[in-house]
Amino acid sequence: MHIIQAVIGSVLYLVMFFSIGFILNMLLRSTWIMLVLYPLIIIMMIDNQSTLDYFTNAREAVPALGERIMGLQTADVTMFVAGLAGIVIAGMSIRFLRKSGYQMF
Repeated sequence: MHIIQAVIGSVLYLVMFFSIGFILNMLLRSTWIMLVLYPLIIIMMIDNQSTLDYFTNAREAVPALGERIMGLQTADVTMFVAGLAGIVIAGMSIRFLRKSGYQMF
């Protein structure tokens, strides 16, 4: 992956997860719900297995996931961290808006 693709991907992940986190925070009125869901979303993006395999065939699914995580490139990790930063920024902005008196609904 070229450096330009990594930079553009990181910005896209930051904006995309900021947007999703902001909307979920607004609708569900739970500031950090997306921060809890983010690891599950990343696991679904990384692995090639069904989520049901983690319950029915955990002895093979969990080590395979570990291998996939260890095989991530620096650009992949950078994009995932940018997505995490977007979620944290969304939570902080919702908190600021609530403290300022803004009510979503």
